[in-house]
Amino acid sequence: MKYAGMPMGMWALFAPSFRNQLTAVFSYDDDTAKDITKKARTKYRKIIADLPEFEKADRFKMNIVNCAMLGAFILSMPQPPEVDRLTDYYARSMMTAPMQWFCRKSGKNKFTSKDIAAMKATAALKAADRNPYSWNMEFYEYPDGSGYEGRFTKCGICVLMKELGLYDLTPALCHLDYTMSEAGGVTNFVRQYTLASGGPYCDCGYKRKIN
Repeated sequence: MKYAGMPMGMWALFAPSFRNQLTAVFSYDDDTAKDITKKARTKYRKIIADLPEFEKADRFKMNIVNCAMLGAFILSMPQPPEVDRLTDYYARSMMTAPMQWFCRKSGKNKFTSKDIAAMKATAALKAADRNPYSWNMEFYEYPDGSGYEGRFTKCGICVLMKELGLYDLTPALCHLDYTMSEAGGVTNFVRQYTLASGGPYCDCGYKRKIN
């Protein structure tokens, strides 16, 4: 995958937040946080370079780029973090003001015909059959009309985290689904299983909030 484009833009957008949260969550001093960030950028570029290009219709490129960034920061820390603190760190780092705006905007389009069509197209694409760093998903609408579920049988984050030797920390990334759903303001996120915890699939359920 080329660094120029989305990966470079994502670094510019989120690296300052990832750096600041090193101090806020892990209590690293400013000099250590800067050193970790400098090392992480080098690792991030290397991880990105080793990834294949994603198909144009694949909506999950951003997910793997975010995983690459978090992995680069973890590998640059003096010691590996505990998963609970990493969960907090990743949520704080990702939920910048622009990201919260993006979630609210996405929330306004949730459950529209365009949103449903996009979910069905993603399910039909089965991108992970050709790219192990992408996702395969099945789409289910709840029969009572309360929302829908994306059921993932292949997960690019799981693949990349295994390769980076960080698989035990994968649940920290999974939890961001709850945070982003809450920021969107229109859905309750529900989940029973994740592949990272040994489940048969990852279920991402979105139910309409009832005011």
